[in-house]
Amino acid sequence: MTFRWLFALALLSCSCGSRPPVTVKQLGNPVISERRERLDPKLLDDAIGGREGEPYRVGPGDTLLVAVYGHPELSMAQYAGTTLTSQGARLAGLAIDNDGSIQFPLVGSVKVAGKTVDELRQYLEQELAVYLKDPKVTVQVAFTGSIRYYLLGQFSDPGLKYSDRPLRLMEGLSLGGSVLLDKASLRTAYVARGAKRLPVDFRRLLLDGDMRENIKLRAGDIVVVPDKSSEQAFVFGGAPGSNPSGGTVQFMNGRLTLLQALAQVGFGSREHTQGHLSETFVIRSAGDRAEFIVVDAAKILAGEAAPFELEPGDVVYVPLTGLASWNEALEEILPTLQTISGLLTPFVQIKYLSQP
Repeated sequence: MTFRWLFALALLSCSCGSRPPVTVKQLGNPVISERRERLDPKLLDDAIGGREGEPYRVGPGDTLLVAVYGHPELSMAQYAGTTLTSQGARLAGLAIDNDGSIQFPLVGSVKVAGKTVDELRQYLEQELAVYLKDPKVTVQVAFTGSIRYYLLGQFSDPGLKYSDRPLRLMEGLSLGGSVLLDKASLRTAYVARGAKRLPVDFRRLLLDGDMRENIKLRAGDIVVVPDKSSEQAFVFGGAPGSNPSGGTVQFMNGRLTLLQALAQVGFGSREHTQGHLSETFVIRSAGDRAEFIVVDAAKILAGEAAPFELEPGDVVYVPLTGLASWNEALEEILPTLQTISGLLTPFVQIKYLSQP
């Protein structure tokens, strides 16, 4: 009796617990094509410079000691003032003014900023030759007050920093204490030199230890390590006026998919009015390297392909009609990129926006 009851219970359990087999749909890769590119070495060298063995060039804030052999009356002891160093010490010598000049006896005002010590020596000898026979001049940099860097953003001790010698990027970063990696956006960090951003990949430098990214800094360089909350991508394209909010799109908690970005700027599923979504162009760059990716956003929208994750700094372009090549896409998007050139990655700036 007990056996028959257990058998019936087993049959009932099997019949009630049966489920249709679960089918897991594998979504395809939305990437149609991709290619990689690096900046031409000459373009890279023109942008960064800082060759090994490059002589130091004096600038405002430096203090010089100059002597003329055989002419103690021209000794700096009689003419030199005092300079207050960054450590508070007072140093005798010729301080270079903010306009880059010094006052030298007999010669008068001398523009010295940007000159090497040897160039300055030759210049003074040439000028003094009007008054002296075969003058011999020696020049020495006593204090390098012109070597200053600006560290902004996610540092434990940001601000204006001085150095007694030219530094490389890793040494410069150490002046700011430590980089707050939990808050820092290394993807969008950059070095600004004048109006240009230098092609440096902070992730490869700090996370991978790639010393090829450890560039030589120049006095006045600005090192910016933004907060992760400022990360953004750039989305353009479609029919004129159909996507009025096209432009920058912010990342949320460090993530942003292609469809989310397109939706935020007004793109939809009507390709004939809002763009050719099945050939969406993405430019992804960091440092001197870039990837050119074509993504089928229409398949993602239809649920036939996996989501495509964007990265900070990506440039997304949805053409109005199908394009045959990247050259055509770039030709169409360049006028728009010019309007936001200051926000773009250095690769895009150097490769496409700095050409004559």
